[in-house]
Amino acid sequence: MIVEHYDIIGDIHGYADKLHDLLKKMGYRKTEGVFGHPSRKVIFVGDFIDRGPQQKDVLNTAMSMVNNHKALAVMGNHEFNALAYHTEHDGQFLRPHTSANYDQHRAFLNEFPDDSEDKSAVLDFFYNLPLWLELDGLRAIHACWDDKHISVLRALCPSIRLDKELLIEASTKGTQAYQSIEVLLKGFEYGLPEGIGFYDKGGKQRTAARLQWWKKDASKLGEVVLPDGLNIGAAASLPVPKDTPVYGSDEPPCFIGHYWLDGEPAPLANNVACLDYSVAKQGKLVAYRWDGEQVLDKSKFTYTRTLNI
Repeated sequence: MIVEHYDIIGDIHGYADKLHDLLKKMGYRKTEGVFGHPSRKVIFVGDFIDRGPQQKDVLNTAMSMVNNHKALAVMGNHEFNALAYHTEHDGQFLRPHTSANYDQHRAFLNEFPDDSEDKSAVLDFFYNLPLWLELDGLRAIHACWDDKHISVLRALCPSIRLDKELLIEASTKGTQAYQSIEVLLKGFEYGLPEGIGFYDKGGKQRTAARLQWWKKDASKLGEVVLPDGLNIGAAASLPVPKDTPVYGSDEPPCFIGHYWLDGEPAPLANNVACLDYSVAKQGKLVAYRWDGEQVLDKSKFTYTRTLNI
């Protein structure tokens, strides 16, 4: 079997300079305007957009690489949200145009005015992004690999790509599609006991915590809540919820983004790696250089850093 060599890149969020620096650091060069490598391909784990100042440059780079077979990509929750924000159904946008939703999407809207051809091309690109990838020896998904929800969506869309009908269903609370997209693209969440909450890195108050589904041996809720060290009081001694996804030790390596990690990149488990290290919050844009190994290696992470100037 011929092993493909992939460089899996985390959430970019509109930071094209960091993306270009990272690609060059890994030996990618532009030919006829498209970044490529003689023996490797990129896998993007989603969240190309929002927050950063170079939305168009990021998308031009990523779209040209995907369209010219230099890269693969999966959908992130920000691409899903963008499709919902720009899609009307029964006279209402699927993602309401509230001030909070506008603020989250402002960087994209600033560069892609309504009814522009560029915006239509980008939204078409988002529709064509698969929800996950299963390749020889590895998997990629934006937030959480959960076999139950993957089976649901595989039945609803065998292409594992959204169309408008499924986007509507996935934007409607209470449907199977909604529940599955929430877990796969946003992470598995657990509602905290009444009176316990926290503010996330975006300043939003949360009453549910994402759980670290890659921690196979944890038994208590306090061991798996995110962020690490979150004070949830007496609830920390509760058992890990029974419906928390479990990713087996014999499963292929799974690469994710989404979780705004800090510190020095390292595997979360022998076969799980997160590549989102908060580039939009003066963090790092991270890649993992995969060459077929089934046990992930800390030395194979590489990154460029965002400086707070």
